[in-house]
Amino acid sequence: MDIRKFRIISLIADIVILAISFLIMAWIKPAGLRAYVPSHSIFFGVLAVLWLLVSLVNGKMHRGKIINFTSLFNKVISSNIISISITALLMYIFRDYGFSRTVVLGTTLVATLLELVIGSVYIAYKKANFRDYEEYDKYKKPRKPSEYELVNNLNGNGENQETVNEVNPGIISAIEKEAGPEMAGAIIKMTGPKLSERTAVLSTTTVFNIVSLPEDTYTYIINLRKINDIKQLDNFIDAVNHKLELKGYFFCCVETKDQRKKRILKKFPPVLNYIFYSFDFIVKRIFPKLKFTRPLYLILTHGNNAVISRAEALGRLCRGGFRIRQESFIGNHLCIEAKKISDPLPGNGYYYGPIIALPRIGKNGNTIKVYKLRTMHPYSEYIQDYIYTVHDLQDGGKFKDDFRITSWGSVCRKIWLDELPTFINLFEGNMKLVGVRPLSKHYFELYNKEVQDRRINYKPGLVPPYYADMPADLDSIQASEMKYLDSYDNHPLLTDVRYFFKSWWNILFHHARSR
Repeated sequence: MDIRKFRIISLIADIVILAISFLIMAWIKPAGLRAYVPSHSIFFGVLAVLWLLVSLVNGKMHRGKIINFTSLFNKVISSNIISISITALLMYIFRDYGFSRTVVLGTTLVATLLELVIGSVYIAYKKANFRDYEEYDKYKKPRKPSEYELVNNLNGNGENQETVNEVNPGIISAIEKEAGPEMAGAIIKMTGPKLSERTAVLSTTTVFNIVSLPEDTYTYIINLRKINDIKQLDNFIDAVNHKLELKGYFFCCVETKDQRKKRILKKFPPVLNYIFYSFDFIVKRIFPKLKFTRPLYLILTHGNNAVISRAEALGRLCRGGFRIRQESFIGNHLCIEAKKISDPLPGNGYYYGPIIALPRIGKNGNTIKVYKLRTMHPYSEYIQDYIYTVHDLQDGGKFKDDFRITSWGSVCRKIWLDELPTFINLFEGNMKLVGVRPLSKHYFELYNKEVQDRRINYKPGLVPPYYADMPADLDSIQASEMKYLDSYDNHPLLTDVRYFFKSWWNILFHHARSR
């Protein structure tokens, strides 16, 4: 079957699946098909168009990009979430609240599950054909490094330690009793030289057990219970901070979302494992984020065994006044050693919505809120310094191996969906259409003083000079912005028009994208 024929068949199958899902959800409502099909036809039409367009752009209908169960799951979930998100955004913009939430969300959920089941069966049958597909290597090469590869390139596993001094046998015994001899040995290798009689070893999920520690302050606190089970995690980390002296250490562990996925997929047989993971993804990762499904999430899970990404775990610690010292995969967990450097920072709340307001340097050096769709894991804003320290910058000035970006967030950036809320800034008047990029405080401080002083005299823009000149490094980016500002001073309107069309030429024909 050639690619064109495969895509046509996939498109037809996809719209049939969506229509069946819509009819199922309308049928189960008390008023039935006669009431809900006519009243929700506009919703279905808009969703169907977006469903197909996003599927085509994201590669859900591309045979060369659906090569195994993982790629099927990623493409289907990301495409469908983007489709329903745009539909919901349009409903909000036009203030059309007359549609049933059961039909709207149920149609997407049922269609997604049907696609995963049918797609999994097809891949299981045709797996050899996909594996031998002539362009397979083309899509495999640019894969992101796994979190195991990223962490192993850092100073984990005790490799940055001095010779391990004799550790208090009581501490070793306490760790062995909870974690076993093998894991205890790995933990001691990671933390050993800093352990002393002022070390506390716990396995707890409650703030009370931290606050109730007998000493006023400690030099090291070790908690062997994974932080996924701590319901009020920010409060817990704050309590640990207050029990540590300045430059004291906190050791904790987490089952990251990638480890969780690997565990679930390994636990069940093929096809069934992705079906189970789909339900787990919906209950554990989507339900907690939506206001009207959060109570159901708490009823089903009691808040236990929460899904936490590596980025979120590190970000929560940094918000709590810690600096990440080292990471290491020990057993089935990611273990983190963090050093107290300050009191806890103010939090952004327990829940992160789909639209975020990022603090950025605007005109006259004032901090402005730049609105975007969330494409990063929660608490990612607190580890920007850490990302820069361990990974530096790649060509184009972006952070290299930025593990803070979610899978669907990466797709949103490729098709510019994350930039839609930025038009709010355009209407508010603190940004213009073309101009220098609005920078975070950390990134702004990487610039030369001359460039800093020059660029704060202008409003930042939605379309930066970067996309016109395509500079490769930070120095080139600064030179590009200075060239734009020189031209803007002489011919403001002409310069913005020229940069606007040149940028979009590069975006459309030279694949200039955010990453």
